[in-house]
Amino acid sequence: MQNKVKKAIIPVAGLGTRFLPATKAIPKEMLPVVDKPVVQYLVEEAVASGIETIIFVINQKKHPIQDHFSRDRDFEASLRRNKKHALLGKIQKIHKLAEFIYVCQDEPLGSGDAIMRARGLVGNEPFGVFYADDIVHSKKPALGQLIKEYERCRGSVLGLFNVPKSEVNKYGIAKCNREGSDPARLQVEKLVEKPEPKNAPSQLASVGRFVLTPEIFPKIAKTKKTKGEVYLADAIDALAREGRVYGHELEGTWYDCGSKAGFLRANLAFALEHPELKEEARRILKEMQNGKA
Repeated sequence: MQNKVKKAIIPVAGLGTRFLPATKAIPKEMLPVVDKPVVQYLVEEAVASGIETIIFVINQKKHPIQDHFSRDRDFEASLRRNKKHALLGKIQKIHKLAEFIYVCQDEPLGSGDAIMRARGLVGNEPFGVFYADDIVHSKKPALGQLIKEYERCRGSVLGLFNVPKSEVNKYGIAKCNREGSDPARLQVEKLVEKPEPKNAPSQLASVGRFVLTPEIFPKIAKTKKTKGEVYLADAIDALAREGRVYGHELEGTWYDCGSKAGFLRANLAFALEHPELKEEARRILKEMQNGKA
């Protein structure tokens, strides 16, 4: 097995029903946080983490994602004619970020099935996985943090955030043992999907960042369907029970853009940092706090 993590899989074949009717015609991954679609934040994080190849698992209705990361010479020519050079520079960078490959998942068969679709493309190499609902805003790219931990432990690594006990039933929760003197180094014993608070083994939620080794593929192949889908979390749990999964508490702020509230928080947070919007965003926020908006 090669040791370098140079490929990442982003499953984007889901229906995005929580954002209907907006997602009837627009993939949820293309909804903008300020001026960039959610999925572009993930790609930029991947590239900043050393990823060279992005594998999108799409369905036949997700062509806007492929369009976004493909070159549009006519559009570039229009911007050039209109002397919109700053915008042209932004657009030209997108298709150069990485090598983009697309594989199709025609039916909603689950996250595990989506990862299996890319098996032939990652081969016998470790690889990153992003869930397209999750933006992690950090000075240190989240996937890069996990890659560093993978290089230490040579096993699969989950990105973890501590969540309130009242919210553990929304996420996969990891039962962990802390290793050595570093409190961020964890060995995952098992992964419990959406436990009730009284039964949760911890408050460490597995968010949409992973580094996985090829050992995960036989586990996915043996995973039974739940409600017609193969869940990646079940395969990770099986691998964890063999002592081959580690956890890392991520530095940064996690925005669950799969929920309306999380999406709103992300837009507000990024607007407050945007050079053209931050003053206006602060003014609006202040007005809202004073009950004037």
